[in-house]
Amino acid sequence: MAFDVDLFVIGGGSGGVRAARMAAATGAKVALAEDSRMGGTCVIRGCVPKKLMVFASSFRELPGEARAYGWDIPDGSFDWQAFRGKLHAELDRLEGVYRRLLDGSGVAIHDARARLSDAHTVELSNGTRVTAKHILVATGGRPERPDLPNAQLGLVSDDIFLMDKLPRSVLIIGGGFIACEMACILNGLGVKVTQFYRGAQILRGFDDEARGLVAEAMKESGIDLHLGTNIVEMAEAAAMGEQDSDMGADVGFSADLLPHSGKKGCPVWVKSTNGHEAVFDSVLFATGRAPNSRDLGLEDIGVKIGRRGEIVVDDYSQTAVPSVYAIGDVTNRVNLTPVAIREGMAFSRTVFEGDPTPVDHTLIPSAVFTQPELGTIGLTEEEARAQEPIEVYCTSFRPMRSAFAGSTARVMMKIVVSQESRKVLGVHIVAPEAGEMIQLAAIAVKMGATKEDFDRTVAVHPTMAEELVTMRAPVRRS
Repeated sequence: MAFDVDLFVIGGGSGGVRAARMAAATGAKVALAEDSRMGGTCVIRGCVPKKLMVFASSFRELPGEARAYGWDIPDGSFDWQAFRGKLHAELDRLEGVYRRLLDGSGVAIHDARARLSDAHTVELSNGTRVTAKHILVATGGRPERPDLPNAQLGLVSDDIFLMDKLPRSVLIIGGGFIACEMACILNGLGVKVTQFYRGAQILRGFDDEARGLVAEAMKESGIDLHLGTNIVEMAEAAAMGEQDSDMGADVGFSADLLPHSGKKGCPVWVKSTNGHEAVFDSVLFATGRAPNSRDLGLEDIGVKIGRRGEIVVDDYSQTAVPSVYAIGDVTNRVNLTPVAIREGMAFSRTVFEGDPTPVDHTLIPSAVFTQPELGTIGLTEEEARAQEPIEVYCTSFRPMRSAFAGSTARVMMKIVVSQESRKVLGVHIVAPEAGEMIQLAAIAVKMGATKEDFDRTVAVHPTMAEELVTMRAPVRRS
């Protein structure tokens, strides 16, 4: 059977674009459909705009720190409109880069929604039908709202970058990395931030000691963090009238935002599980993300969908339908942009280069861009202890730069080591620029470095990171 293209990619995010370009480089005829903006979640609604907002928020403390070093610098004010304009100009530029990369690779772009009508046919929302020998689904994920009356009044992470003005107060629901990053960002930009998390500690799944230090730093920075707390009711503030409560007195309700439109982002009255009631200018739901697998025609042709909506694939990203593959967040394996890119590369090698390449999902480093940042690679102390006898090397201290300026902020370096093999099982860093440090530490851990390999490495002095190679005695064994 003759096909219109060798490969049709559904989704123009980082993973889908990389797979399309690599396949086209082999001489394959490739087409790609994207129904939103090219670049996907990472470039348009996630990693890139978020990190730029992290940078923007970090300047709040710099004038005070500079004065401690002798600089005559006054406190400034943040102009959201000026930043927002530059932010969107940068996202427009990056989208253009993605389009030029695809065009230069010879990939046909369809700005339309796509769904599968059979194992080899894609139907586009503009009425076009394209047949393909192979189909790759790379549609990513989407933020979820809780099943709660009036939940549409709240924002989700996609909305943060589109706000016309910053709220004076915000309630963030959630304790994962998106919730905590947004809490730190908005707090740094001058917003009064309250955060509810139903669990006992934020950042579930990360090292307990590390996430505890991040939580303490967030509270010390002014974030009103409530653990073991969730939202039980919400409504338009205008419909409820003004509410008096301990929490509400702290949030700075903006009466000038009335009258209320009933749309997301309007002032909202909230009741929490601890019985407190308050009004916030905005509520942000950061309660998880779901795979974008709906209305793609997948189940109709025999593709298996998991309990959370993820596309079920094997080690080579192939679904139950041999001609259909899936990569990235829509598979809900490891939901990180660099992983989606690796999966796209492995797919192209497997299908178009004749080199069957499974994706290695072990020992993947990651960073949470809170303030301070949390960088991690490998097993947490808790995971490692459940697996085998370990040694833990850990230190916490006030770094030179901020300590000189009078700050009480602390950083942490932790290494988890196997007693038997002496291999480093995990490294966890809580510090400014922890993301930069963990990237380098991850190389050693991925290579199978032992604690003695770390010890043989000469320290770079004076730095925070030198502590990773100067800790000689374990703080505990178990």
